Formats: sequence, structure tokens, C-alpha cells
Amino acid sequence: MQRIHRAGRNPFTVMAIILLFIVIVFLISLNTGFIKIPTVDLLKTLVGAGTEQNRLIVLDFRLPRMVIALLIGSALAISGSILQGVSQNGLADPGVLGINAGSGLAVVLFIYLFQGPATAIFGVFYPFIMPVAALVGGMSAAFLIYILAWNKGITSVRLLLVGIGVNAAFGAALMIIQLRMNPNDFMQALVWLSGSIGGTSWPFVWAILPWTILLIPYAIYKARFLNALHLGDEIAIGLGTNVERERRILLLVSVALAGSAVAVGGGIAFLGLVAPHLAKGLVGPKYQMLLPTAALIGALLLLVADAIGRTALAPSEIPVGLVVSTLSAPYFIYLLMKT
Repeated sequence: MQRIHRAGRNPFTVMAIILLFIVIVFLISLNTGFIKIPTVDLLKTLVGAGTEQNRLIVLDFRLPRMVIALLIGSALAISGSILQGVSQNGLADPGVLGINAGSGLAVVLFIYLFQGPATAIFGVFYPFIMPVAALVGGMSAAFLIYILAWNKGITSVRLLLVGIGVNAAFGAALMIIQLRMNPNDFMQALVWLSGSIGGTSWPFVWAILPWTILLIPYAIYKARFLNALHLGDEIAIGLGTNVERERRILLLVSVALAGSAVAVGGGIAFLGLVAPHLAKGLVGPKYQMLLPTAALIGALLLLVADAIGRTALAPSEIPVGLVVSTLSAPYFIYLLMKT
């Protein structure tokens, strides 16, 4: 609270400003692409009065992609915020700790084993299977990291180092599986792992939507426990917190959010690292304010990155994960040197 007072910023004003930027970027991005649509025609299309071609471009191609960007950005930002609070380490992130790699390994293995028959067997339910596979992989990675990092408790440094090691191991396994794929599946996995939301459709929106609308409010509800854990285990126990139970619950929420995001958007790194730090600088360390602010910042960053990826080398596209990594990697190096 002292940091908020010193900064002189009202958290709700900050969130309102970020939300305004999201709306502006969203409207601009709707008309960003190879085919330009006049603003009047765009507005007509949004209210259901546009031409068939404009409805196809805006409602079937661009709009679901941008909604996906908002959902993935907020999910990764909340996931990273939880991990940083639980581990008491500002460098924690689903990508750095290996959770994204575990989710990615499960999805790539699913593609390798079932890609051909899966679409025929599961039909319209195929997009909903991917988050489940990613959740299983992410939970397996988190469980492995937790077990290996446990030594009469969890320390932030040990958790980070074990996570980096597990991340490298899963990365090697991913490479082995990719080498055994046929060329088409290999290219699909390669693009997906680089972090791509191109080609997404409304079924993928419905696949990730339940995870975000249920788990993000639940994470904000659990913010008081994150405040306690962030102070250290001894202080948290003194405040009456069941540290290990709350840590496991919050880790499960973080893994579920990261897994659902990875299932749809692939390997988008560093977003879960950068968004919480930016939010903390704007509204302070109190998680009741930090979590919703980080979610808005994550959504805005991914929306901007997607717009850059679609326009920088148009008509070709840069995967949004590469854009986010390019923008965020220098900040990660800065944090690493500072910490």
C-alpha cells in the first residue's frame, strides 16, 4: 500500500486507462491486415449489416483471433503473477520454469500420435481436447518440478534452477518427437511451438474461455493468500495460512491457466514474466490490484504483438510468440542482472 501511495496512482484509474488502450488497439487491429475495410463498413459488419465478404473477414477470421489474444494474454499474465508470488521469485514464469514446455510436449505428442485420426474421431470436440492434453502435460511438469525442488520446503532459487533444468529436458524431448514427425505435422508443430494464434477460430475461443472466466476470478479471490506467501513461509504461517495447501492450489490454478493458453497459442514466452512486473510498478505489490492489472497488461501486450506480427512483414506473418520474445527478452535480461 505504501508503494501505491508513493506512486500517487489510483489502481482503478490505471486499469481504466489500460482498458481504454485495449479497446483502441482492438478496433485498430480489426482493420489491420492484407485486406483493408473502410471504417464505416467495419462498423456495419460489427452490427450485422456488412457484406458477406466483410463478415467472413472480420467475424470469422480476425475477431476470433483477437479474442484469443486477449484470453491468452490475460491467462499467461495471471499464471506468471501466481508463480512469482508462490515462489517468492520475480523471475518465475510458466515458460522459464518449464510448465509451458510440459504443456507443449503433451500437445506435440498428441499431434504426433493422433493428429490424423483425431480430427475425424473427435470432430467438433477436437479443439477442446488440446487444453486437456496441455493441462496434463503442465501438471506433470509442475509435479516433477515440485518434487525435485522439495528439500524440507521450497526455496525460490531451488525452484527456479530445477524449473530451468526441467525446461531443458522437455525441450530435448520435444526435439526428438519433432524429428520423428512427418513433414506436415512437423511444420504444424514448429509454427505452433513458436507461438502462433493465426488460423484460430471460434471453437478455439470456446475451448479456452471456460478456463479463463472460471480461474482468473478464482485467482483474484485467492489474492490474500498470495499476499501472505509473498511475505515468506514463516510470516504466512504466523498469519494462519496453510502454506503447503494454498501453494498447491495456486500452483494448480497457474498450471491450468498456462496449459489452456499453450494449447491454443503455443509457446509464448516471457509474457507471464513481464506483465506482473509492469503491473507491480503501476499499482504496487498488493495482489488484489496486481492480478487484474497484470491480466489487462498481458491482454494488451499480446494484442499489440499480434498486430505487429501481422503487419511487419505483410503479407507474411511473424508468429506472435517471436514478437513477444523479441520485445520481452531484453527486459528479462535486465531483471536477471538486477536480481
